Amino acid sequence: MIKRSFDIVFSILGLLLLAPLMLIVVLIIKLDSKGSSIFIQSRVGKNNIDFNIYKFRTMFVEPNNTKLLTLGDDDPRITKVGYFLRRYKIDEFPQLINVLKGDMSFVGPRPELRYYVNFYNQDDMQIFKVKPGITGLATLKFINEATLLKNAINPEKFFIDTIIPNKIKLNKTYIEQRSFFFDIKLIFLSVSKIITRSNKL
Repeated sequence: MIKRSFDIVFSILGLLLLAPLMLIVVLIIKLDSKGSSIFIQSRVGKNNIDFNIYKFRTMFVEPNNTKLLTLGDDDPRITKVGYFLRRYKIDEFPQLINVLKGDMSFVGPRPELRYYVNFYNQDDMQIFKVKPGITGLATLKFINEATLLKNAINPEKFFIDTIIPNKIKLNKTYIEQRSFFFDIKLIFLSVSKIITRSNKL
């Protein structure tokens, strides 16, 4: 109850406070490239049920694009505005709607695509006992995931064989240790990481 109350209160506050900025972002995305400003994608949530996650669109709209992984911040599919939005994690702001709806929480395992969940074993499915989150232990550990994939010889294999198992391990650790105060700690660590990355520009 405390976690859900926190999610509701702060998602509403976040949406209200960020509304002017989000409106500007929507307009800039529309001016920068063709397509909707909001990107909607199916992800796997609590109880292994799919839901639609919301993000600001950061890539060009390419009907024939079948790649699921983003390979570095200089991936040619990323727009100029998209690079900036990804760098500062602004593209994640619409997920406050997911939090308010109850699809997600501020903290929890990062929601994955169904395609990659199909590589999980039975024990890994315990991750779906909790709501996915905007941030979490795995998110903090792999904040530079796109760069790691870019430097991999075979990004898809590296993601499936290395990144996914490590994320699952961290997500299991979160589930074991989760508490309201642990969530607050992870939120502050996430904000700190974003600020640190931004200062390196």
